[in-house]
Amino acid sequence: MTSLRSLVARLFDGAEADAPGAPDADFVIAPRDRDEAARLLDIASEHGLVVLPWGGGEHQGMGGRVEPDIVLVTSSLDGVIDYQPEDLTVVVGGGTTVTDLEETLAEHHLTAVLPEHPGDGTVGGAIAAAASPWRRLRYGPVRDRMLQVTLATGDGRLVTAGGRVVKNVTGYDIPRLGAGSLGSLGVIVDTCIKLWPRGEASATVVVDDPERALGVAHKPLAVAGDAREARVYLSGTAREVEAQAADLGGKATSGLSWPHDPAGEVAGVVRVPPALVGDALDRLPAGAGVVAAFGVGEVRWASDTDPARTVLTEVRAWSETVGGSTVIARAPDGLYAEFDSWGSPPSTLDLQRRIKAAFDPAGVMVPGRLPGGV
Repeated sequence: MTSLRSLVARLFDGAEADAPGAPDADFVIAPRDRDEAARLLDIASEHGLVVLPWGGGEHQGMGGRVEPDIVLVTSSLDGVIDYQPEDLTVVVGGGTTVTDLEETLAEHHLTAVLPEHPGDGTVGGAIAAAASPWRRLRYGPVRDRMLQVTLATGDGRLVTAGGRVVKNVTGYDIPRLGAGSLGSLGVIVDTCIKLWPRGEASATVVVDDPERALGVAHKPLAVAGDAREARVYLSGTAREVEAQAADLGGKATSGLSWPHDPAGEVAGVVRVPPALVGDALDRLPAGAGVVAAFGVGEVRWASDTDPARTVLTEVRAWSETVGGSTVIARAPDGLYAEFDSWGSPPSTLDLQRRIKAAFDPAGVMVPGRLPGGV
């Protein structure tokens, strides 16, 4: 290890970094560019060193626990590389914070439709975690907006796939493959994202019947809440927003008051067919905080540890029988040891193993983080 430390110190002098909240590791390094990131992963692959990519740490509760030798901090892989507002595209470094990107895009009244409350989260982290926003009801999941991605793979290659114009995107859909990969294939060093215009007007309408609201509102951004009360999020021209708010009949306020994820020691997501969201809410224990995305089929929940055990046994068993899942997004270490983060492994497990091996043949990228311990 002494000679390895000398090698890393010589090659990455000045790239040492801090990663608040990250697990202990022998090396904590922030590569200064994509080539340096690839070089670090090449060394990791050669020496069998486990790598944990680290952006803002917002999505690190997902998946199996990782004990890294290297924490690869993406903070220096940041910045807007190419911005074409007239073409509705932006190329951005994976270490760019979502907040910084959205502030840049807002100058042209555009949005990348990433999480509404990103905290310190980065663009690469949001994509790797497939962290779709509440606006998924209207705009679809985050993977639908990825036109191009450059990955520094587990064995130190730089792989670029996709294109910066929608019509030029051909070949294997590696950009979508990166969405939800949780760093298991490599590090997202940059990506091209399709943008959407922001509406000239917006409103939040409180309703007591979210299912009716889905039928009344025309392409709402989101319908989110619980079994007792929900909010409909509208955007468009002033006339469109005013008319839809009137049709919904609830209390309307100007602007978009997005819900925060529920607070609790343990947090997770129940995913079911959209028609079963009400059933999922009924099955969650009384002590759990919940926010449902109606029309999408997702219920974000949080609770103390004891109610969480009920969710991870009873609700998980039910959700899997209807083609869904119940996953952990945040928990104490002891609960990760007691419950699998994902639940039952998917039928595609062998395919996932082959894909990971193609990008990370030495298995150094967050081993065991994906479903089934991949």
